[in-house]
Amino acid sequence: MTQVSENKQISEHAAALLTIDEASEGQRVDNFLAKILKGVPKSHIYRILRSGEVRVNKGRVDASLKLSLNDVVRVPPIRMSAKNPTSATSKAPEEAKFDKAIVYEDEAMLVIDKPAGFAVHGGSGISRGVIEQLRLERPKAKFLELVHRLDRDTSGVLMLAKRRSALVALHAAIKGNKTDKRYAVMVAGEWTDAKKRVVLYLQKYVLPNGERRVNVVPDKREDKHNEAQVSETVFYLKQVFEGFSLLEAKLVTGRTHQLRVQLAHLGFPILGDDKYGNLDLNKKLQKQGLKRMFLHSCETKLAHPLSHERLRLFAPLPKELDKFIQALTKNT
Repeated sequence: MTQVSENKQISEHAAALLTIDEASEGQRVDNFLAKILKGVPKSHIYRILRSGEVRVNKGRVDASLKLSLNDVVRVPPIRMSAKNPTSATSKAPEEAKFDKAIVYEDEAMLVIDKPAGFAVHGGSGISRGVIEQLRLERPKAKFLELVHRLDRDTSGVLMLAKRRSALVALHAAIKGNKTDKRYAVMVAGEWTDAKKRVVLYLQKYVLPNGERRVNVVPDKREDKHNEAQVSETVFYLKQVFEGFSLLEAKLVTGRTHQLRVQLAHLGFPILGDDKYGNLDLNKKLQKQGLKRMFLHSCETKLAHPLSHERLRLFAPLPKELDKFIQALTKNT
């Protein structure tokens, strides 16, 4: 029987029996499989769970099961594709060195300034994301898990936990709205409110090609099988240019694509947003030098998960975004 290892390779020909250690204790079985089966699409992971090919202590389990110390997980043989393409528009993760982007680190936490163009984890054709790359850079790390996510094209403050106790505490702080997360965002249109609180119900849906999207719905009763979630953001106006506005967004909730969907719904799409934005405008902006989405996680304030000391985690505006602001300022 094999103890869990981050570098464990699952065979294409035989099932593996993995014993849960302290690093994986308390983790959901679907998330554990996503970590072990690097590059395997989440849809396939849920398929092998539903089919009963994955067993915990010889029994069938639901995806939400939380693993306990010394549980034995049977992982079926997985056939991996020979091709693992990375994003055509971004630097290959193999070339990245995220340890060079550290904002803060101690025995409990690691915080980096994530560049735009990198997924936080592998899957859906991405062989390696930020978390996989950091684990490769830190082979002796016993525990390293994402605390939250950022979209691939969003840059800025990304928190990781180095202890399970820190992960649990940080998740509780986020769920209890005890963190202050701020984003810098540039939108199309001239915003007028100095401060605006936005509360909308968001619901996930899937396009015919399998891509996941989010839209705004009137209330929570749209679909009992896919209940909408309330989203809340406070927007502060920082600067208005001709046809554009620079905002600071304070997240109250943290829903998938929250800022992107809310702003598009209000008629102020984020510049460079290829899912919910103005695609014709994005093409024009690319010729002007803005080749990415103008969304940056600039600051997070919270209590340290173990010492409870107040922390201010700050990531400066990336050069390409600052350069775009300077160009707009000159033309104003």
